[in-house]
Amino acid sequence: MASNNRINGSHFPVLGFLLLCLFLPLIFFFVTGLHTVPDQDDISEFSSKQVSKWKEWQALEDLKSLFSKEVLDVIVSSTDDTGPLSLDNFRKNKLSASWRLGGSKTSNSTIELNQPATNVRQEKQKGKEGRSSGGIILSDGRAQLTNSPAQLARRQLIEKRKEKRAAELVKQDDDVIVKLEDLAIERSKSVDSAVLGKYNIWRKEFENENADSNVRLMRDQIIMARVYLSIAKMKNKLQLYQELQSQLKESQRALGEAISDAELNHSAHEKMKSMGQVLSKSKDQLYDCKLVTVKLRAMLQTADEQVRSLKKQSTFLSQLAAKTIPNGIHCLSMRLTIDYYLLAPEKRKFPMSQNLENPGLYHYALFSDNVLAASVVVNSTVLNAKDPSKHVFHLVTDKLNFGAMNMWFLLNPPGKATIHVENVDEFKWLNSSYCPVLKQLESAAMKEYYFKAGHSTTGASNLKYRNPKYLSMLNHLRFYLPQVYPKLDKILFLDDDIVVQKDLTGLWAVNLHGKVNGAVETCGESFHRFDKYLNFSNPHIAKNFDPNACGWAYGMNMFDLKEWKKKDITGIYHKWQSMNEDRVLWKLGTLPPGLMTFYGLTHPLNKSWHVLGLGYNPTVDRSEIDNAAVIHYNGNMKPWLEIAMTKYRPYWTKYVKYNHPYVQNCKLIE
Repeated sequence: MASNNRINGSHFPVLGFLLLCLFLPLIFFFVTGLHTVPDQDDISEFSSKQVSKWKEWQALEDLKSLFSKEVLDVIVSSTDDTGPLSLDNFRKNKLSASWRLGGSKTSNSTIELNQPATNVRQEKQKGKEGRSSGGIILSDGRAQLTNSPAQLARRQLIEKRKEKRAAELVKQDDDVIVKLEDLAIERSKSVDSAVLGKYNIWRKEFENENADSNVRLMRDQIIMARVYLSIAKMKNKLQLYQELQSQLKESQRALGEAISDAELNHSAHEKMKSMGQVLSKSKDQLYDCKLVTVKLRAMLQTADEQVRSLKKQSTFLSQLAAKTIPNGIHCLSMRLTIDYYLLAPEKRKFPMSQNLENPGLYHYALFSDNVLAASVVVNSTVLNAKDPSKHVFHLVTDKLNFGAMNMWFLLNPPGKATIHVENVDEFKWLNSSYCPVLKQLESAAMKEYYFKAGHSTTGASNLKYRNPKYLSMLNHLRFYLPQVYPKLDKILFLDDDIVVQKDLTGLWAVNLHGKVNGAVETCGESFHRFDKYLNFSNPHIAKNFDPNACGWAYGMNMFDLKEWKKKDITGIYHKWQSMNEDRVLWKLGTLPPGLMTFYGLTHPLNKSWHVLGLGYNPTVDRSEIDNAAVIHYNGNMKPWLEIAMTKYRPYWTKYVKYNHPYVQNCKLIE
């Protein structure tokens, strides 16, 4: 029994040993096999770090297909330690650390993959291609970027398409810019530059764009303060309301009438700071986008209504100022009149009266009731004449100013030139039986039309109906030149709001080609043509005139009195004036009947003879003014009025005798 137990007990250790010897090699080979499973692309030869770098290379290769070489060069240079985005450069410029870049040193052609020897199980003798078609793995562990011919061709096509598209976009941008500029130019043409306000960025003092930056800031602050003031009152923020109201008054007082920073008070900067603090506080407590928008829109509408109202008022006042005589000129006329009638009759005569009917001399017709204006016309003509002794001035005025006009030129004779003054009220032939316009002017219906007939007493546009010149025969005398001067062949008609800058004798040598009137045309592409002055809905007008015919200007007109008589110009004028008794052909003035009377009988003169617009247009070119023989202050802003444009006034004032005792006594100053 004992022996059997020993035999059975010894079998288990032997059996365990045999099993261990049998399975140990199998376990060894199985475990070893797990580490030696081959990868078809030999990627397993790299460590996990190398695989990561290989993926980075593939990503860069993909980026290369998306960007051009120039872009890649910029990226590479930016990652270079010596480039503009290097760590040292950012430290030097003291920029935020969040903008500092760091990275391995790379180039645009190769990417170094540093592989430690401990992580490489086997080194290849020959380079093999990787997964990417654009990359080759070399034997030294570097990845070199290459491209196949097909890829290169494809990328070239992509680059060409990009360049073509960029060119198209640039061209489109240029076209858009040109269109915007054209639209801006068109809009600028519609600007009424004659009524530009004091705060006008086109004025010369605003050429420096920063000259009024503080002024504009203060005005913006005042606007926002008014907005918050309204909101604070609405929301019952009484303390903030009082602060805003107080600061608003201070800012308005500091700003005053300043239009540039140089005109601001020295305390303005402190007021700006204080206002800024109050506005910041108001924004924190009151700001509501919708509510602020509503308030600003309401303020804009109110301001727009005020502008329209002020514009109407300004137009009305300018019309009123243009139709009145300044106190100084009225004073001058009264003083001269008194002294004229104190003279002995024999001292009231002008010398060289024999020249008045000599057709071989240069004759001028001037019809005016303004002594100072007439003196400038005569004085400027004589001073610029080559031979003043050959110039003869025929002045006609009304009964009220007859003495003053005589006295002025008796005291201030025009050098060697001849002058003569007449009274229109003494032309006995000029009566209502002969002159239809005089008959109309004396009628109750015409006076009713000019003064009462449904015209608002405050309307600026209707104030022109009350212009005294429309009721003065002195204004219509231009249609009777052969009757006034029967012995003359040619005469140059001048308005009293002109200045002569050159010798005018060349006008008598101009060939009018059988026409009666020599004048400068005033029409542009679409304005100052006949349809602007005449009623083409009337069949008489539509049948006889071209609506696109070019208008011309009174103010400097050469009239051939011989041709005038042959063509019976005065008779033509009478015909149209009689037909317009009910004002169905034209409304106002002497230009419309002049256009009709001299239709087809006007010879256009060179524009340099006569430049217009100095009484309403602030944009007349300075070179045109300087080169003009005659400049004309047509419009409301006459040079003797306070509303005159200051930049044009010196052309007129240089011919006024401000040192004359009469002028000084009436306080007429330059």
